[in-house]
Amino acid sequence: MSLFSIALKIFLIYLLYKLIFDLIVPIYKSTKRIKRQFSDMQAKMQNEMNRQQNQSTPPTPQPTVTKEGDYIEFEEVK
Repeated sequence: MSLFSIALKIFLIYLLYKLIFDLIVPIYKSTKRIKRQFSDMQAKMQNEMNRQQNQSTPPTPQPTVTKEGDYIEFEEVK
């Protein structure tokens, strides 16, 4: 084997190493993080929707209070 072929093999191994650890691994980690954040956001939205649906029970009508006495409420007509 010549020195040139050994140097070429070492250089190709170095390039493969740089490709894997500088490009493929960071892309994998970031896609994994984005998927986790997306699923967390979906779960949060689902919980919020469930909470809103549980709270959206129709309010009970409150009885109107009539005041006894001299004062009569009216609207002014122009």
